[in-house]
Amino acid sequence: MPYILNYTREPINSQLYDPRLAYSMHLAVSRDGVTYQALNHNSGVLFVKATENADGSLNPKSLKNPWLFALPGGGWGVAAVRVGGDGEDDEESKGCAVLFRSENLVDYEEMGLLKLGTEYVEKLSCTCGGERDSFRILWQERTGEWFMASVEGMENLRLTGEPETLGTSPEEAPGFSSEAFGKSDIFSGKLPSSSAISGIEGAVPHNVVEVPEEVADRLCRKLLPPVNTGVYFPEKIEVSDMEELKKYRARAEYSDGSFAEKTVDWDLSGVDFSAKGTWEITGKLHQDHFSFPVAVNRADPCIGRWNGKYYFIATNDADGNHTLYIREAASIPELVEAEEHLILDSDTYPGIGGLLWAPEFHEVNGRLYIFHAATPGEFFWEESHVMELKEGGNPICKEDWSAPRRVIRRDGTDICEAGKEITLDMTCFEWQGEYYAVWSQRQFLPKDLGAWLYIAKLNPEEPWKLLNDPVVLSKPEYGWANNHTFVDEGPFALPVGDKLYLTFSSAAVDSSYVVGLFTIEKGQDLMDVQNWHKRNYPVLTSRSVEGEFGTGHNAYVTDEEGNVWNTYHARPGVDAPRSSGIRRVHFNADGEPVLDVTEEMDLKEAYRNVRTTLTVK
Repeated sequence: MPYILNYTREPINSQLYDPRLAYSMHLAVSRDGVTYQALNHNSGVLFVKATENADGSLNPKSLKNPWLFALPGGGWGVAAVRVGGDGEDDEESKGCAVLFRSENLVDYEEMGLLKLGTEYVEKLSCTCGGERDSFRILWQERTGEWFMASVEGMENLRLTGEPETLGTSPEEAPGFSSEAFGKSDIFSGKLPSSSAISGIEGAVPHNVVEVPEEVADRLCRKLLPPVNTGVYFPEKIEVSDMEELKKYRARAEYSDGSFAEKTVDWDLSGVDFSAKGTWEITGKLHQDHFSFPVAVNRADPCIGRWNGKYYFIATNDADGNHTLYIREAASIPELVEAEEHLILDSDTYPGIGGLLWAPEFHEVNGRLYIFHAATPGEFFWEESHVMELKEGGNPICKEDWSAPRRVIRRDGTDICEAGKEITLDMTCFEWQGEYYAVWSQRQFLPKDLGAWLYIAKLNPEEPWKLLNDPVVLSKPEYGWANNHTFVDEGPFALPVGDKLYLTFSSAAVDSSYVVGLFTIEKGQDLMDVQNWHKRNYPVLTSRSVEGEFGTGHNAYVTDEEGNVWNTYHARPGVDAPRSSGIRRVHFNADGEPVLDVTEEMDLKEAYRNVRTTLTVK
């Protein structure tokens, strides 16, 4: 039976892996109980939420000494010590354990604090109680004393009676129940040897649980990037002409059970489509290649499709964000070397004086727009704007774009008070016949609250006007989101079937920058934030792809073959400039987007060559 190791990590430093990342629950899997493989790139999968003050500001939190255990009614429980964001004592959590529940060890629900006593809790462990979600909890306080008690269920958040005092050596105490707690579970947690976890950098193990094969398989499918394991193409095909041949796709298969369709570059020398006949042909699966970076000093990149061509735009870090340039090409790969055309600067229009940030292409009601942020001069006046391409205009022609309009509320007033709050990173999307805007907004005065995500409906006739009052969608409540600074920003929508995915970026724009994920089902009200599901851990980090640090600010484009591409920025070194990258978005066996499938994982060279018997009818 497989084993799952629950561990935290030793912090490295503020640039690579600091306490707000290290003090979270990590998972590793073993098929033999001897050797363990870290999941999720050796990054945390369970983070604890910050608490909120009356003024809206957040108190960052982390967790230590988590304990993973099976619940008798099904699913899993986690109990942990909640600490301050950087690992310091947390007065709000004194004498408490924080509880979580999970059905699949991928998604977690934070249940709240369980009051145990009055002293700081140092260590704890749990075991099933035998009925529903009941369990027993054993904990050690800072005094060195151990205690034991029963908990009726995860939702109750209270002990069922007075705790039993076990002294400083609980295994020798009369009240200790060997039936309820196996000594190896409590005191060693069936911990693996140091050699078994030697390949997991910085691991601080806490306990091991046995899990069914299907649980381990699902964890691996969800928390390891899919890798190409083979390719299928029919042995025989019949076509009438070249165009019909082009419709055939190879199917690349992946380690998680997913697949992706690939076009084939065929060697058709000797094939005569004007005559009936049969030929043996060979081909190679097509794969566009993008070295990272594709553009240095270009952040917040976005690619749009318009009238059969592709356009690239990004924040220009090379000149201090004073200009925006567009590239035009017939294909996405050709954008890499395409000429740049200036379409906006900080001198042309009054009120547009600099900090031209996060430009995005959006088609609204058949018209092309650029959403971006700008300021008259001072940082604290940065606000979201929209430019419109005139009817029949050329996107690479500066004169064909309207002057930027500041985004306003439905009554014509500003979204926020300039000089006290800023708005930026506004994105736009259509979902079930309505248009929406999501953006980042940060109050600085009278108190810095950090950057929050807001959502509102958008007027498609005048997409610089909101149709309703904005609603707060997200705050940087997890350690990965308030790392170095409290920021949620850079949202972008990706509709896939009956689900809408919304990625966003968090933390500082350094190596701590990460990508989070929201999901909502078709038919649900987007303006009701309770309908959105927020993943507890980031889906893209500095550990996701080797050599790419501070990955974030994604945008997506679908090419003519149906491939979805992720444009993002990262740093080719910890202190290197923000630079643009392009990578194919894979969809796992559950249909969710996966952003860390590299070209080598996407298509193995050993499987690229295919052959078939071609019959021309």
